[in-house]
Amino acid sequence: DTVCTVAIADALLTGTNPTAALQTWGRRYEHIGGWGQRFALWLVDDDPQPYSSWGNGGAMRVSPVALLASSEAEVLDLAWRVTAVTHDHPEGIKGAQATTLAIWLARQGESAERIRQRIGERFGYDLDTTVDAIRPSYRHSEAAHESVPQALVCALEATGFEDAIRNAVSIGGDSDTIAAIAGGVAEARFGIPEDIATQAWSYLPQDMRWVMRDLYAQQVR
Repeated sequence: DTVCTVAIADALLTGTNPTAALQTWGRRYEHIGGWGQRFALWLVDDDPQPYSSWGNGGAMRVSPVALLASSEAEVLDLAWRVTAVTHDHPEGIKGAQATTLAIWLARQGESAERIRQRIGERFGYDLDTTVDAIRPSYRHSEAAHESVPQALVCALEATGFEDAIRNAVSIGGDSDTIAAIAGGVAEARFGIPEDIATQAWSYLPQDMRWVMRDLYAQQVR
């Protein structure tokens, strides 16, 4: 999730084709494993094409768009552009756009309730639930429509950044991706506590740090 998010940030910052950026970063860190089977094959394909995925992989890597876009229209357009290179199924696109718009709205100072309303109206996601209601029956799913709404609820119900991550882990399922999605929204709402940011930063290799420094330096304020 981290590798792909950095790849999208790099593509946006440098004007690189998202396909090329994802393949470059993915191949560089191919040894870490954990890739979805279809995405792993796409990474090493000499002629990579979208594979109509409705998965949540587009949503988990799309957060840099919300930091660099200057309007709602640009948010939705850029989210589509960086997602459709792999996840060109309407559900895959919708998950990425909903995630990015939620982050962007939070960065504009919109309330959690307003974000719930806007995302629900535009994308048809039911966000009028709670983490406690999701948790007992939730099961692992990498489908965007079965994980993105839950991730957004985890972030929008939270009282702070760490609380959002704990919410995401607590429901189970595809926890790393749910936390990646929720974390982007939670950062926009609350910021990241210094101790958590410092520890997370220590895990990143230097090439990723360079991209992340540029991303935050160039973010639209």
